[in-house]
Amino acid sequence: FLFYSNIAKDLKHSLPAGLGLSETQITSHGFDSTKGGLLKQEHIKVRVHTRIAGSSAPPLPSVMSPSRVAASQLAQQGSDLIVPAGGQRTQTKSGPVILADEIKNPAMEKLELVRKWSLNTYKCTRQIISEKLGRGSRTVDLELEAQIDILRDNKKKYENILRLAQTLSTQLFQMVHTQRQLGDAFADLSLKSLELHEEFGYNADTQKLLAKNGETLLGAINFFIASVNTLVNKTIEDTLMTVKQYESARIEYDAYRTDLEELNLGPRDANTLPKIEQSQHMFQAHKEKYDKMRNDVSIKLKFLEENKVNLFFTF
Repeated sequence: FLFYSNIAKDLKHSLPAGLGLSETQITSHGFDSTKGGLLKQEHIKVRVHTRIAGSSAPPLPSVMSPSRVAASQLAQQGSDLIVPAGGQRTQTKSGPVILADEIKNPAMEKLELVRKWSLNTYKCTRQIISEKLGRGSRTVDLELEAQIDILRDNKKKYENILRLAQTLSTQLFQMVHTQRQLGDAFADLSLKSLELHEEFGYNADTQKLLAKNGETLLGAINFFIASVNTLVNKTIEDTLMTVKQYESARIEYDAYRTDLEELNLGPRDANTLPKIEQSQHMFQAHKEKYDKMRNDVSIKLKFLEENKVNLFFTF
């Protein structure tokens, strides 16, 4: 209101004598401090009617000459308005300029990833429960499933062979060490007992020969243990990890297949068609993933069979 009163005073001083101010309305663009700086427009019109004593002259055009104080206030208010490229006014009190372009929020991207993961987990969990309850159908490759079952059974048998071979290696090492010590003892007796020199010498040579052959056998057993350990704990384990990924891909494939089948059984309208198209896209993506993982498992099982044959043939 102080701003409006200053303009009214300036108008009274700027009008010449004999002119009367009959009606005054003011238009101002400014900020309302009581409403948190929102842009407020008040339509103010200034209509000045001139009246000269003894004459009927036409009215002068509307002229408003604000004072220096009013001009400075208008300039200050105008500096607080920033017009971005879009043409929309954005209010800033002071500080950095507000950009009109939207910036991607990393938090929103993480939230979207969490949402997708939750939806996928829900679908897969529902598929697993429905399969265990006997309500849902599952995709089965009979030949591949049989090979996977054989692989898991063989892994248990190879682990048992590995434990037995390790036990044999430990016992054989102790036996070879004992034979070597026994040979040294017979050799010492052959030097100190002249009457039994030949007998003790023969026994010493026999025990040393047995120890030497035992070391050769021990080296072969240790090589076999290392090979079986690599086969069981690395090759077969890597294949089983691929099998787990294949089973996960199969569950996702069946989950999205069931979801697509349920949508196809429902009505087709403007609301369901986009959902059906999206479900079809997700189903196709998971089908490609399932086919890829099934192919990878088949290739690894084939290579594993070849390595297994070479391993046991060498031993």
